[in-house]
Amino acid sequence: MAQTLLQLAGADPKPISLGAGVLVLIDIQNEYFKGPLRLEGVETAADRAAGLLARARGCDTPVIHVRHLGRPGGAFDPETARGQIHASVEPLPGEAIIDKGLPNAFAGTSLAEELERNSGKPLIICGFMTHMCVSATARAAVDHGRFSTVAMDATATRALPDPTDGMGDGELSADHVHRAALAALADRFAVVCHVADIPD
Repeated sequence: MAQTLLQLAGADPKPISLGAGVLVLIDIQNEYFKGPLRLEGVETAADRAAGLLARARGCDTPVIHVRHLGRPGGAFDPETARGQIHASVEPLPGEAIIDKGLPNAFAGTSLAEELERNSGKPLIICGFMTHMCVSATARAAVDHGRFSTVAMDATATRALPDPTDGMGDGELSADHVHRAALAALADRFAVVCHVADIPD
């Protein structure tokens, strides 16, 4: 049976508790709810993220909202509704908001500095897209000395063209992209689990 690099190294990581971590919500923005970037299962994933956020607030867990900033007139335009954080996870006063321009939420932002306020706590990550900004941020977190727990049912993605298809017209379903991205993270970079498996 296949094993992760973590298992081969003898590690048995468990999901971090909300009370011991920092919740990072990545790009849960209106852009992903309709139009060409609409994600498969986005409403369910956002609902799971909202539930996790409510629990985190009840545990006094530090909360960081990451927001992607696009260009005027394009995707994630910050001057329009499409670029705004979705109402289901609207930030409360005092919760940090980090704006980014690249998939990795550490790149060119103050995320690392914001996390330094939290004594090296590991991250609990949810948001969009699984294969893109969630993956890039969880991987980069390891470079910053932070291990992550990724809430798989509070993330979502979309179908992608299959570059390995010789005919050039193949497609990988959103489910396949989602599962492959999570499997890659679980190999070395994060604990991957359901929201319900993350203890308070």
